Amino acid sequence: MKELSIDKLKKYIDPNLFNFVTTETIKSLDGLIGQERAKDSMEFGLKIKQKGYNIFITGLIGTGKSSYATSSINKVASEEKVPDDWVYVFNFDKPSQPIAINLKPGVGRQLQRDMKEFVEQLQREVPKAFNTKSYDLQKSEIIKKYQDKKNNLVEELNTLAKNFGFVLKETKTGIVSIPVIDGKQVNNEEYEQLDEEKKKEIESKASEFEVKVLQIWKDIQNVDKEARDEIHELDNNIGLFAVGHLIDDLRTKYSDYNSVIKYLDSIQRDILENLDNFRNEDDEDNQFPFILKKNRKAFLKKYSVNLFVDNSRMKGAPVIVEYNPNYNNILGSIEYESDFGVATTDFTKIKAGALHRANGGYLILQAKDVLTYPYVWDALKRTLKTDKITIENVTSSYGLLSISSLKPEPIELNVKVVLIGTPYLYHLLYNYDEDFKKLFKVKVDFNDVMDLNDDNIAQMAAFVKKHCETDNLRPFHNTGVAKIIEYSTRISEDQNKLTTRFNDIVEILYESDIWAEIDKSPIVKGEHVEKAIKEKIKRVNMIEEKYIDYFKEGLFLIDVTGEKVGIVNGLSVIDLGDYQFGKPSRITVTTYPGEEGVVNIERETKMSGHIHDKGVMIITGYIGSKYADDFPLTLSARICFEQLYEGVEGDSASSTELYGILSSLSGVPIKQGIAVTGSVNQFGIIQPVGGVTHKIEGFYKLCKVKGLTGDQGVIIPEQNIENLVLDDEVINACKEKKFHIYSIKTIDEGMEILTGVEMSVINEKVKAKLKSFYEIMTKNKQNKSE
Repeated sequence: MKELSIDKLKKYIDPNLFNFVTTETIKSLDGLIGQERAKDSMEFGLKIKQKGYNIFITGLIGTGKSSYATSSINKVASEEKVPDDWVYVFNFDKPSQPIAINLKPGVGRQLQRDMKEFVEQLQREVPKAFNTKSYDLQKSEIIKKYQDKKNNLVEELNTLAKNFGFVLKETKTGIVSIPVIDGKQVNNEEYEQLDEEKKKEIESKASEFEVKVLQIWKDIQNVDKEARDEIHELDNNIGLFAVGHLIDDLRTKYSDYNSVIKYLDSIQRDILENLDNFRNEDDEDNQFPFILKKNRKAFLKKYSVNLFVDNSRMKGAPVIVEYNPNYNNILGSIEYESDFGVATTDFTKIKAGALHRANGGYLILQAKDVLTYPYVWDALKRTLKTDKITIENVTSSYGLLSISSLKPEPIELNVKVVLIGTPYLYHLLYNYDEDFKKLFKVKVDFNDVMDLNDDNIAQMAAFVKKHCETDNLRPFHNTGVAKIIEYSTRISEDQNKLTTRFNDIVEILYESDIWAEIDKSPIVKGEHVEKAIKEKIKRVNMIEEKYIDYFKEGLFLIDVTGEKVGIVNGLSVIDLGDYQFGKPSRITVTTYPGEEGVVNIERETKMSGHIHDKGVMIITGYIGSKYADDFPLTLSARICFEQLYEGVEGDSASSTELYGILSSLSGVPIKQGIAVTGSVNQFGIIQPVGGVTHKIEGFYKLCKVKGLTGDQGVIIPEQNIENLVLDDEVINACKEKKFHIYSIKTIDEGMEILTGVEMSVINEKVKAKLKSFYEIMTKNKQNKSE
């Protein structure tokens, strides 16, 4: 027998080896612990700027991915260039397509203020320019000049009409000519009574007269047009005088931006074309002839500036963490408002998304959230492939429902996207999304464990100090830090490793601080950490306690004393998500002559997984090769996990099942006080399994309920010794020889521990039994043939 010594059962951290008494005297942690591969990958991903080198950070939950991503990216971004501001302005040529303009940081806000002030000045200066005596005089002179011309033409027209024997009369339909005979106007009835010769004479004159009238009438219309043009030119000159210097000042101020100059030119044209909207300020009906359809505010809004992305207060490149990455929050949106029951919008209601705010910097997203929201993943990929952000209604972009809306000019994109997710999501996307590997070429892989060495121990102490400072916790005594590190090895399930699932460690720090407070201690000691761990388990181990209660009450049928043939206590682990515990199971085996081989009852009832089925098949290979080398194997064996209702998976019970078969065949009883875990290969070599600590503690608790006899214990694979991080209670029981932990390499070693009988004796009995099965089967076949 190879019973493990006490020092093999757990990694002890001696607090006296620390160079501090409390964490008050040590430096706080700066950076990340135990993730050198991840650090190197992250540094590379942040340095390379080529297209497609976005980053996917992967690792188990609680390993510090998100906090590290934010801190490391902020550090890099703080030394980079502040990106441009972006504004949207009205498109005077195509009102439904607002224009995007990029400006140096802070210039966008300045342009917005300048345009607001410009509109205010516009409303004052234009009406003032037109409410002057000079303007009225110039306009009157123009009107008089052209009115005189028009009067002369009208007089000429009247004279011409008189010479031709007509008089002109203005009607609703225009000017008509009426014949005059003997100084009297002839109406229609009188005209009809005239003889034909007189009618022809009048019609002949009328034809000639109309030709000359048409020419004079055109001259009158030209005079009216010239009058309007000259008044319009006067108005433009006055308007330009009123606003020209304002726009010229803006042109000078923004001379470095051609897009702004072009925009100002458009504003000037629009103002001169709509001067009537600014005149007669006291009379809104004259000032705004379209007041019934649009109010003044709506008209002036097109001269405002939508400050879309404002980087005026930014120091370095932006780092945006979007916690709610729905379509609008990522790609931007166009908002609407109700106007008398009608949904309306304009360019000032274009809102930036996370991609816009992160443009020129970094965008951090949780992969699960991005994949959860409809259309976001496809839209994000499309944006990264085209390097342009297009704002459009999600229903329109996917052809679901086309609605009339704005189509803002796309914005050039330069951003590095950082996705954070689990290994499962990474491999899912890598294998099933052809775009993923092209767009996210940098993988930052977080390990869930790190080596247990002096450097990492010191950094763990600095980690504790950091949270004492940032979360206002009491200082930790070196005994408390030692217990924290021991707890870290327990989470990692390896004596030589520390966990990097720092969320679990931080929870214990918080809870240890509370127990120190309850104890009125100014520092957190080892006993407070132990108390926090036990109380944390107590809050979540109700299911485990119910199993123990079932055992006490005799509902859970497992013997932990005595010896029985074909019955072995196996060990499994129940994972509830927030808690894991070992669950012993009684495995029973029956053997008899037959040719069915080893039959897994769980498989027959479809309660067994593929790996467990494989383990059972390996058992057949072992028995056949070892015991049936000179005669055919004729064996029927039934293996069953008693009182199993949730199914079974894994091969960690394969050695246990083999022990049961060997016991049943040899008739040698197995000690019920010893439980077993470990898988086996076809050559009888024991292989390592997972969860050995929980399995041992689970069996120990059952033995404790019935009373420890000193003969109880657990057999584990030798390779799992380093995975032992047992509870102090179990270790103390082992110290007192009330409980035992054995490690083995082969089935033979395990069988001798379980039975107390040499394997050579057992082998002889097994072979004899199998040979007798063969003889029985041969005899039965002969009898049937006769």
